[in-house]
Amino acid sequence: MRALIINFNLKNLSVEDFKAQAHIDAMIFRNVAGLISKYFIGDDDKNIYGGIYIFKDSESLENYKNGGIFNFLANHENFENFQTHEHDLIDGPSIIAGGISIPMA
Repeated sequence: MRALIINFNLKNLSVEDFKAQAHIDAMIFRNVAGLISKYFIGDDDKNIYGGIYIFKDSESLENYKNGGIFNFLANHENFENFQTHEHDLIDGPSIIAGGISIPMA
């Protein structure tokens, strides 16, 4: 499994408006192929927002990054300092800690 972390700062958009739109947009992520889970993250004091995404594999993550949702986020006029970080998940201790295990086909 692969994790994608996205961070950005809000520009000319209130926190309340951002969170309201996130509630509306959340259902879109249920249809992303290979996406196991997505968490919306934010730090109001530091103006840092984004998401943590867990994908079943590298191919799913790359397909997401080449798709329309990611392109929309990366180029959004109200998101500045858009950054991404990718990581492998360490299955053993993650499962012990309560993470889910996805069997590979």
